Amino acid sequence: MTGFFETYKDHYKALFRLGIPIVIGQLGIIILGFADTLMVGQHSTIELAAASFVNNVFTLVIIFSTGFSYGLTPLVGNLFGKGDAPGAGRALKSSLAANFLVALLLTLIMFALYLNVHRLGQPKELLPLIRPYFIVLLISLVFVMLFNAFKQFADGITDTRTSMWILLGGNLLNIVGNYLLIYGKFGFPELGLLGAGISTLFSRIVMVVVFCCIFLYSKRYVRYLSGFKLRGFSKTDFKRLNELGWPVAVQMGMETASFTFSTIMVGWLGSIALASHQVMLTISSFCFMIYYGMGAAIAVRVSNFKGQNDLLNVRRSTYAGFHIILLMALLSSALIFLLRKELGGLFTDSEEVSQTVITLVFPMLLYQLGDGTQITFANALRGISNVKPMMYIAFVSYFLISLPVGYFFGFILHWGTKGVWMAFPFGLTSAGILFYLQFRKKTTG
Repeated sequence: MTGFFETYKDHYKALFRLGIPIVIGQLGIIILGFADTLMVGQHSTIELAAASFVNNVFTLVIIFSTGFSYGLTPLVGNLFGKGDAPGAGRALKSSLAANFLVALLLTLIMFALYLNVHRLGQPKELLPLIRPYFIVLLISLVFVMLFNAFKQFADGITDTRTSMWILLGGNLLNIVGNYLLIYGKFGFPELGLLGAGISTLFSRIVMVVVFCCIFLYSKRYVRYLSGFKLRGFSKTDFKRLNELGWPVAVQMGMETASFTFSTIMVGWLGSIALASHQVMLTISSFCFMIYYGMGAAIAVRVSNFKGQNDLLNVRRSTYAGFHIILLMALLSSALIFLLRKELGGLFTDSEEVSQTVITLVFPMLLYQLGDGTQITFANALRGISNVKPMMYIAFVSYFLISLPVGYFFGFILHWGTKGVWMAFPFGLTSAGILFYLQFRKKTTG
């Protein structure tokens, strides 16, 4: 046991140093998700149901766009490992341009969805709430992607604290805005769900402006500015960002799509089922975002060692991260199990919603191990730039396994919302095993 710890000790320390600020930033996002759901749910249950639909549709797009921005991490991480600061600054410039163009493409796609939202089988009473909230979040999408470009650059050069503080500040601003605009405090109009959307838009704009100012004027980033200020864009970097970004975006998008399409299926069961689903997804996001914070640290460490052609430490960093994520999964699962009867009441006073939430705890706990595994090895594959196989693994795991199983359990066997949730352990565990096998194939022998 002592020898085992000695092997991984330095990697544990480095991952905690990199990962804790990312996890704290992710916790800020989680707290914001809790606050949004709690504040909207306290305003009205019907608004909670509308928020569930829109938030889950946009979660798919935001996760997809975040996945695209992740293409910058291995590129910058490798350059940082080699000591090429101007090259890293040049890569950021290309990433901002690429992310902006992808944001415009996604905005057009989402606007087409907005025009057809009434065709998706959601309860008719929700549509007047869904439409304005949808448009405001759509406007904010470009700012999400620009922020992601800055964040992945900062993470790639191991400056994870800057992103943490900006995320925490932005989320605090969002919560204050929610209080003012949802409930109409201090002379502001009472806008309900729409107020939550406006607050989100404003905070996302502020976060991008702050990150831009820090990059341009902070002493820490001076050595990267020479590459950033070069005229034009590097075609090589732009091509490489697309080669790395699109497969990760598709992989993460398909994973999230399994949850988004499940939300649409749950919507067929009515407003109470949809509200319960939203509460449980908010709680589930607590685990996912924490794991992914440590997963991002794994990707950074792995990409740095890959830049040095050090495969031994690529493997050791990955397995050390896996140990940490497994511990996180155990602790979070125990906490959720102990609090299972109180969870629904945190978000709504509806007894029906609270009772349905209790039934969803068991399938959620079942997939924590699989979720931790797929997060670990997906990020390790990203760190070594082996991203194309991830698309095929995601397609099999989420589209060929998870979604059909969810429909079978939920509607053929008539298990309802619980049946839809029973599909997630199958999809996530399959992905975890396949990502692990691909990582082992590429880093051994």
